[in-house]
Amino acid sequence: MAPSAESLSRENTGDLRGEDSLSAAIAVWEQALRSGGNARNTVNAFTTDLRLLLHYLGGGRAVGGISTRDLQEFFRWMETERGVPCSPKTYSRRITSVKSFFRHLTEEGILAADPAASVVQRLVQSPLPEILTHEETRRVLTAARAMRAAPGQGRPDDRPFVLVSLLLQAGIKKGECIGLRMNHVETGGAEPYIFVRYGNPRQRFKERKIAISRDWVDAYTRYREQYDPSDRVFPWSPRRLEYLLEEIGSHAGLSKHLSFDMCRWTCAVLDRRRGIEPDAVRQKLGLSRMQWREVGKKIERLMESVPEESPPDVLYSLSMEDAA
Repeated sequence: MAPSAESLSRENTGDLRGEDSLSAAIAVWEQALRSGGNARNTVNAFTTDLRLLLHYLGGGRAVGGISTRDLQEFFRWMETERGVPCSPKTYSRRITSVKSFFRHLTEEGILAADPAASVVQRLVQSPLPEILTHEETRRVLTAARAMRAAPGQGRPDDRPFVLVSLLLQAGIKKGECIGLRMNHVETGGAEPYIFVRYGNPRQRFKERKIAISRDWVDAYTRYREQYDPSDRVFPWSPRRLEYLLEEIGSHAGLSKHLSFDMCRWTCAVLDRRRGIEPDAVRQKLGLSRMQWREVGKKIERLMESVPEESPPDVLYSLSMEDAA
């Protein structure tokens, strides 16, 4: 059931009330999620979960009349009576969606009490991603530099170091790396940076500037002289770049599979170890606050898996001469 004209009018002014329908309240919440800079997939997943609640209770049900018992019955129905398989991870996410929805309404003063506050969450921890230790990071960077002058190579090649060092410093995703343009790299001035940009207006909130080291700029300058890219910084297919990372990992003697994701998570852990505040790391990774809830917890757990005795600034302290 679509929100009434009266409810939509109040939605536009933010004046939702407890006697308004569940359908209208979900529409308001969806707009709040979008305005908060959440990814489209995140918004779609959360609102889809709430529409399942709407299906169970009815769209015309006054949001202020929903009780804790109603929610408990809903979750029991979803788990045992609906007849549709629901994995533990999906079940946990749906509880999170419902609790977030009612918490938002309560914090906004639309509800006097939160009916979902006492609903017990079932935490499902997904496996931690694999990252590089600080020593492995050093080996990867050393190997990438050594590949520049490998015997019989024919000509110097700064591509391995430019790629893997950028990933470990900037923590960008594979798609962001592939989409990086020449005019997105600012090498002048005292603080060089890359500008991560998106063509889709709905993803503009992910755009950000990320500082890069002078070492990287020096290698990048030589790399441009070698390959003369005209548009994209890395004018190769995603698979070719994945092969290049695998080659670097092999030269470094890693037993792990060096990948874009591994570099991204390693970057986040290195940054936190260097004392960078969590919200600054979140913004650097281009994540919404909602996405950060799970990612931030994983980073803290990953930090515990990295040996404390290794220097946390290994990526930035390794000079160009170290691999000579």
